[in-house]
Amino acid sequence: MADLAERLTNAEREQRWKNQRPKDAATVIMLDRSENEPRVLMGRRHDRHVFLPGMYVFPGGRVDRTDGYIPAAAELQPAVQTRLLGEMKQGKGAHRARALGLAAIREVFEETGIAIGKPHDTCAPRATDWTDFFGLGLAPDLSVLRFVARAITPPRRPRRFDTRFFAIDMTQTGHSTDALMRPSEELEKLVWMPVTETSELKLPTITSVVLEELSGRLKEDPDLSRDLPVPYYHWVRGRFIREIV
Repeated sequence: MADLAERLTNAEREQRWKNQRPKDAATVIMLDRSENEPRVLMGRRHDRHVFLPGMYVFPGGRVDRTDGYIPAAAELQPAVQTRLLGEMKQGKGAHRARALGLAAIREVFEETGIAIGKPHDTCAPRATDWTDFFGLGLAPDLSVLRFVARAITPPRRPRRFDTRFFAIDMTQTGHSTDALMRPSEELEKLVWMPVTETSELKLPTITSVVLEELSGRLKEDPDLSRDLPVPYYHWVRGRFIREIV
């Protein structure tokens, strides 16, 4: 009976995972190009996490309900917004694109302590997740974001995300890569790694794939042009495919 109960429980869990809709999320590839080879900021997730324990990832996380309403010192570049809108389902618009960018900046601040913003006299919003950010006398700067990839977690996973990958060139933010960073509840260790050496880390598959995509793009498009198509990885009829959007 115990084995039967366990099989039923596993079947129920499998069905729930199969039907689970991915949550909107955003992550940021922070680039340091002050040396000959680009470096990226990676963080190691705590072993206690259910999702990707012990793996190195980019700072990021799911979009909060309030993110789209947060005031900004500078908005998304029009070409970036257009590219984000082009791959969204009907019924979603500029507000959602903006929320993705703001979530990316919020997650960077929460997980690394780096505030991607500009001095601004905007009043702090009521959203408590942003209180410390605005307390620095800054408002988020969306204009530095480059949209470089999208990926949806395959079905039958305990958590699924529809993640937009942004890149930020640190030289455009007013921050030095020597700026003080702090580990967080999500990321217990932060390291700047040359892109060619990231394969030495324990990485999720999609993180490795996106790093390869970014490395190739930087060679052909070192300025990360805002209006270029981006790769989109998702599950179709039992296989993971790559499209260009």
